[in-house]
Amino acid sequence: MATSTQPAKASGSYRIGGDLRVDRLGYGAMQLTGPGVWGDPKDPAEAVRVLRRAYELGVTFIDTADSYGPFVSEMLIREALHPYAEDLVVATKAGLTRSGPGDWRPVGRPEYLRQQCELSLRHLGLDCIPLYQLHRIDEKVPLADQLGELALLKQEGKVRHIGLSEVSVEQIEQARAITPIVSVQNLYNLADRSAEDVLTHCERNDLAFIPWFPIATGNLARPGGPLDAISTGHGASPAQLALAWLLRRSPVMLPIPGTSSVAHLEENVAAAEVELSDDEFEALAHTA
Repeated sequence: MATSTQPAKASGSYRIGGDLRVDRLGYGAMQLTGPGVWGDPKDPAEAVRVLRRAYELGVTFIDTADSYGPFVSEMLIREALHPYAEDLVVATKAGLTRSGPGDWRPVGRPEYLRQQCELSLRHLGLDCIPLYQLHRIDEKVPLADQLGELALLKQEGKVRHIGLSEVSVEQIEQARAITPIVSVQNLYNLADRSAEDVLTHCERNDLAFIPWFPIATGNLARPGGPLDAISTGHGASPAQLALAWLLRRSPVMLPIPGTSSVAHLEENVAAAEVELSDDEFEALAHTA
């Protein structure tokens, strides 16, 4: 467990877009909804406790999306944390629409993105969204139309910074030709590093890299598995090692592990205080 009252501070800090300072180990709010990321959680009071506890533990970066619920996650964040502390950054996303549990469909029409931004502002209780991310590029709509609308929202003061999600290096550069981009959120974890080229590109261009599904130890965490020896030596769980590895991997990395339980949250955030030796870092890197 954590040895300090705010273990997230041990993860170090990063300035998104050069001016939004956050502690690097954040919190992803997708799991605060019902099954299939649909509807209300079974225990809304626990969801509120999780969010408040995250901030108490030093977490200053919370990531959500309009499609989580839909809107359930955003409204829980407002209930738990509004009015927001000055050092708390809430990021949200638009561009995936929902028709039921587990169903996700890209919609990037400019009028839709504008509508969703206005709704997110209302649901979160914000005048300006610090980081607004295009959840998916809609292949049916010109990218210039999608990002052009987000750039207009930024110009109007409704959005401070713009980010992308699930994109290639080529798409990042196409986007940056249209409007400044400050962050990329792709699938990345110890067991799946298929976005390694995107991470490298983010490092070279000082873009925040936000790995979703950051723990995913899966088979790696099995008894007698490759994480076992290091886990035993540290007294750390496989999930904590996976997060500690991400934090060590890159200074632009902002992991956002999510959970709907306070106990699990406390375990995850304690990962910020797990220090890996060079040998342990290399050993973990070769486990997958």
